[in-house]
Order: sequence, then C-alpha cells, then structure tokens
Amino acid sequence: MKRPSGAALAVSVISTVLVASGCATNLSGSGLPTSSSSVNLAPITADQALFAKLPARVQSNKKLVVGTSPTYKPVEFLEGEKVSGLDIDLFDAVGERLGVEVEWQQSQFDQILIGIQAKKYDAGVSAFTVTPERTKTVNMVSYLSAGSLWTVQKGNPKKVEAGKPCGLTVAVQTGVVQEMEMKAAQSKCGDNKINLLSFSDQGEATAALVTGRAQVMAADSPIALYAAKMNEGTIEQLGEPYDAAPYGAVVRKEDAELADAMKDALEDLKESGHYDAILAKWNQNDGAIDAFEVNPS
Repeated sequence: MKRPSGAALAVSVISTVLVASGCATNLSGSGLPTSSSSVNLAPITADQALFAKLPARVQSNKKLVVGTSPTYKPVEFLEGEKVSGLDIDLFDAVGERLGVEVEWQQSQFDQILIGIQAKKYDAGVSAFTVTPERTKTVNMVSYLSAGSLWTVQKGNPKKVEAGKPCGLTVAVQTGVVQEMEMKAAQSKCGDNKINLLSFSDQGEATAALVTGRAQVMAADSPIALYAAKMNEGTIEQLGEPYDAAPYGAVVRKEDAELADAMKDALEDLKESGHYDAILAKWNQNDGAIDAFEVNPS
C-alpha cells in the first residue's frame, strides 16, 4: 500500500465529475485543493442484493446512522454546519450503492466506538486506523492507506529527531494511534518523559505546534501534510510517513453482514471509477488501495 506524499496536497484546480447521463455530480466542495482532471462516470445505482444484506433496522429506515468527528481535515471537517471531506464523500457514495441515506452525526472522536457499541450509531467513519486491539471488539472495513507523520516548527529550531520523542512536548488528537504510540514510548524514556498534550480537536493539536506550546505534532500523514500546507512558513513535516496502515469503517461485531455489504459496495465503487475519482478530488490518490477487507491483518 502506498503512503500519501507531500505532492498529494499540492494546490490545483477544483474538479467536477460528470455522469454519463449528462448531469453533473459535483465532487469539488470548498475547503481543499483538488485534482484538475474530470472523469466521465455513470451514476451510482442501488444494488438490491447489497440492500438485502443490511440489518433489518437499516432496511426499515432506509438510513445508515454514522458517527464522525469532523475535526480532521481533509478527511472529515465542518464547512459551516455541514460535514465535508474524503470520508464523507466516499461513504455517501457507499450509501447510494447500498440504497440508503447516510445520516452523519457529529461526536468526539474517542466517543464514536462507545456510541457504536451503545447502538447510537450503525457505523463509525472517522479516519480510524485498523488495529488488532480495535478488531477484537468491532468489525473494520478497510478503505484507505495512511501512515503516521511528525511536523515541527519551520526550520526545526529545537533540532527534533524523527522517531525520538523522549523529553519532547508532543501534541496529538485524543484517541488516535499516535497517542497510543507516545504512551507506549514512555516506558523507554526513563526520567526523560514525553510531555503528551492530547486534544479532542485536531485543530487544537496543530495550534499547539504553531504557537510553540508543543515541539512536535504527530498525526496521520494526510492530516499532517494538510496542516503543513495550510500553515506553510510556520510548520513543516519532519522525516517521512511511517507505519502505513489502512483506515477502516467501524461496525459492531454482530453486524457482520453490514460490514460485508460495505466492503462489496466499496469494491463496486472501485470498479466503476467513483472510488478513485473521490480520492482524486481530495488529492489522496496515493492512499488508494486495491483490496477492501473486513478486519485486515
């Protein structure tokens, strides 16, 4: 699987994807630079066989309730009061293929899995990295590859060395794999502990680095690269992305057929070209995967 690169966030012209019927399906959105190419695609149609796989509650309501934390540009974020981003576009398309409406409900990131288990949400889509710990309790459907990446202040005035967090003040979003990574690293730091700053909003983690409160901000590579681009001249990436792993949509263990239906819908979107078109819109082509799996190892 490929890792996102700095070029993946380069500024270019907003695109739209034109459907074969002649009607324009707008994939441009505002809030991110996009690919300049346009692709002729047929409209997404519902597949009744996939609809039949859905839990009875979802079939009855013709609605999939999905929890997300829209604080993680460019993957999910708010434009006014509307959720936007790669995850939103992709799983709206999954919903179309399944024959249901996707209802996005906002949540704190670290509350989404709790909400899924409590049956508040049918699914969670919020840049969740697939990990063995998570797949012990939920099903995860892979859809994108991303690594971890550090950012530092421009010019690296503190002479931070990539991969050496001991003694540093590190900003992360609460509940993400980078927070877990830093907590695990503490045992190797002796008395030279990591000062870990965890924020519920990724924007606050980025701001901690920009203002000098933190020496490092650790995040998923698409988010770190976006932050560096949007704060060009103030912060920059340090080193290269590492530990590439898939993002996964989350559903309860008992909703195995829902997970399978989502996987099949993603495969259909890949075959039809919609998957790659959506990634191109958000300049995340380097994160594309070819095989969608439930609980990939």
